[in-house]
Amino acid sequence: MVPVIELVKVRKTFGSVVALQGVSFDVCPGEVHCLLGDNGAGKSTLIKVLSGVHQPTDGSIRINGQDVLFKSPRDAYQAGVATVFQDLAMLPLMSISRNFFLGREPTKGSGLFRRFDAKFADEVTRNEMVKIGIDIRDPDQAVGTLSGGERQGLAIARATYFGAKVLILDEPTSALGVHQASMVLKYIAKARNDGIGVVFITHNINHAYPIGDRFTLLNRGTNHGTYKKTDISREEILRVMAGGEDLDTLVETAGVVV
Repeated sequence: MVPVIELVKVRKTFGSVVALQGVSFDVCPGEVHCLLGDNGAGKSTLIKVLSGVHQPTDGSIRINGQDVLFKSPRDAYQAGVATVFQDLAMLPLMSISRNFFLGREPTKGSGLFRRFDAKFADEVTRNEMVKIGIDIRDPDQAVGTLSGGERQGLAIARATYFGAKVLILDEPTSALGVHQASMVLKYIAKARNDGIGVVFITHNINHAYPIGDRFTLLNRGTNHGTYKKTDISREEILRVMAGGEDLDTLVETAGVVV
């Protein structure tokens, strides 16, 4: 199967600072690929490269096997790469349907009589939310009345509706409770079942391991391997994320018992 998106030996520098060093990984349609790493591992930089905010210093990005260059987030979006950042880019005081169509508002009428088609927007928003398992009371209610998990669901539903082939989720469960986090994992599974390639970026292995199909481990901007779930245990992933060999060296040098 041809990967829907692929990074090949991507390197990103900011002056003398090397943020990413030769990172390669790919995502296939209908797959959840978890990108794991602790703080400072390079996850944020990689997100911005994938979404067109930054261009690679070296290396390449491929969509369906073809090299592409994202000069802006709009380029990435037009290629079918949708990124859901932690802040979700939503306006809490605006309605759910307004947020769903933010920047892509449906209109009716023409000329001076052209206006937002609220009826169509409400109907589509309600239907798309139901598809991922959220039955909203009123699409016209403020999005700030939704829970954190429901807002993540709205962002995923919005990306799916507008034709995303790749869905990049930046720490979608980091600020959520147990129940809301499980809801978000359910939405991710729904996107996978719809044939979308999902990049799930997190430092929480307890959220990533149950839903992930493959795992790429980042440490200090370097790829420490890509593994299928059948090839690596939860404990081994934690060890690599924690520094693995560096931890062994510290233990041997200091005589620490862990």
